Amino acid sequence: MTIELKIEGMSCEHCAARTEKALASVPGVTVVEVRRDPDAATVVGAGVAVEDLIEAVDRIGFTATPA
Repeated sequence: MTIELKIEGMSCEHCAARTEKALASVPGVTVVEVRRDPDAATVVGAGVAVEDLIEAVDRIGFTATPA
């Protein structure tokens, strides 16, 4: 399953790296790609809930919404 997210609040590559690490920590995620222009992420995994991905991003201070 592939999930696309729009990410708000990232201002630098360090922010993107933190976001990638947070998304990768969600159980079932196998691949994460975070982009800065536009601020978005592609997440691949099995049995991954969009709500869990959004929560992981929220915990580090950014906002994620389904793209």
